[in-house]
Amino acid sequence: MSLANTPQALHPAAQTSQWRLRPGYLSEGDSDFESVHVLIGQFLADRHSPDPLPDDSLLTENTEFRWGAQKPLEKVIASQAELDFLLRHPALFRSAIAIIEPWEHVGRNPLGEEVRASLNVAYIAQKIADCDSILFPMWSSGLLDLDVVVPLITAGLAVVVEGGDPSVRDASTFDGAQCSLEDLHRLVERLLISRSPTSALALFICLGHQLAAQAHINLIKQAVREVLSLDSLPRDPDGKMLKALRRVCQRIEAVGSSLKITKRNGHVIAEGWDHPEFAVGPNEHKEVGDRQLHHYQSPDGDAQGIPEELITAHEITADQYEGVIDTAIEYEREINIAMFHSDEVNEEAILFANWAYRLLHDAMIPYRSMIAGSRLAWLLKLPDAVEILCSTTIGEEVVTECSATCIIYRDFESKQVRRSFTCQFHPELLSDLRAVGHSAPPSYARLKADDGARLFARLLYEGMQE
Repeated sequence: MSLANTPQALHPAAQTSQWRLRPGYLSEGDSDFESVHVLIGQFLADRHSPDPLPDDSLLTENTEFRWGAQKPLEKVIASQAELDFLLRHPALFRSAIAIIEPWEHVGRNPLGEEVRASLNVAYIAQKIADCDSILFPMWSSGLLDLDVVVPLITAGLAVVVEGGDPSVRDASTFDGAQCSLEDLHRLVERLLISRSPTSALALFICLGHQLAAQAHINLIKQAVREVLSLDSLPRDPDGKMLKALRRVCQRIEAVGSSLKITKRNGHVIAEGWDHPEFAVGPNEHKEVGDRQLHHYQSPDGDAQGIPEELITAHEITADQYEGVIDTAIEYEREINIAMFHSDEVNEEAILFANWAYRLLHDAMIPYRSMIAGSRLAWLLKLPDAVEILCSTTIGEEVVTECSATCIIYRDFESKQVRRSFTCQFHPELLSDLRAVGHSAPPSYARLKADDGARLFARLLYEGMQE
C-alpha cells in the first residue's frame, strides 16, 4: 500500500484558515528571532532555573500532539496550496524551524511504536523557546519546487532534516513514498550549497546525516566532472586558472576512485566513490538506546589503508575550527544520547570529503573573481571543510566512528565562518525513544537536564549566531 494512503498520511492537515498568523504559542507577545535566541540561551545557562515562559501545556488544543490536527502543529505543507499560502506570510517562516521529513517515521522503538521524531523537534523548540515549526512531509507531499522551497526554508531560523526508516544504500526501500531517494539527494545537495550569511543553519539527523554524507560525495564528483570536462574558460586566456583546478580535480578523482571502505573486521565493503556503499554502509551493530559520545580519534592510516594526507587534512580542520559537539564533550559532564540506526556514515568517506573540499577551496582562492563570473560559480558555494566530531562505543569497542559532523563554510571575502551539523544520533529523542503524544510530554525541567535536548538547543543557539 502506498504511504500516501496510510492512516498516518491521511490525517487531515489543518486548513490554512486555522493557521496562527502571529508566530508563537506560549508567550504573551509575538515570537521572533530575538526572543527565541534569548530563551534558548536561558535554557542553556544552567540545569536548574525555572521556565521563563507561561507554564501552559502544548497539548491543550492538540491532545494527541499530531501534525495537522490542531495548534501548535497546524502548519503542514502537504501540497502546493499550503506552500503558496506560506509564501504570502513571510513572518511565519522567518520565525520558525522548517522540519523536513524524508519518511513517515524513524523506526520502531522497543515498545513497537513507530517513532515520528519530528514531533519531538517541534515540542522541544516550542517548549523551551516558543519557536514554531513548519513540517514538510516529503514522503507524502512529494518533492516540491526546489527553486522555491530551499530559499524559503533557509530564510527561517533553522532547517532540520529528520531521520527515517529506509536505507540510503538501497533506493528500493523508499518505494511507496511520494519522494524517491534520488529526490532526497537533490534536496540535500541543494541545502548543502545554500549556506550563506543570510541563511539558516541546517541540522541533518540520522537518515539526514547519511543523506548529507552521500551529498558530499555527489557534489565533489560533480565538481570534478565539470572541471575536467572543460578545455577552456572565458577570461582565462593563458589557461592558468583551469590548469590549477584540473590538477586538483585529477588528484581528487584518483583518490576517490581508488579509496577503499574497510570495516573494523577487515572486510572491504566498497572500493571507489562510485560504489553505492562508499558514503554509507551497514553498521556492525544495530544501535538502539542511549550511547555515550566520545571524542573522535584519528585512525591508523597504515593499518586501515587510508592515505595519510586525508588524515592530516582532517586533523588540521579539527584544530582550526570549533564544532560545538566536540566542545560540549570537553566541557560538559559525559553526554549520553539516543541512538536509533543500523547504517552508518563511513569514516573514510568523510575524511575524503574534507580533504577534497579543502583542496578545491584553496585552489579557487587566487581565481575566485574569475570563477564567480563563469559556469563554475556554484563551486564557490561548496563547504570549505567537514569535521568528524565524535564517536560512540559499546564497552571498549568503537561502534560508530562518525557519529556527528560539522560542515564548515568559510566566506572567500569576509573570512566569516558558518556551520551546519549532522548527527547519526537523535538529540530530540529522550532515553525512552518515544515520540511526544505516545508518552507524557516532558517538562521544561526534564528537558533542561536532558543531554540530547541540551545538545539540540546548543546547535540551534550557535547556528543562529552565524
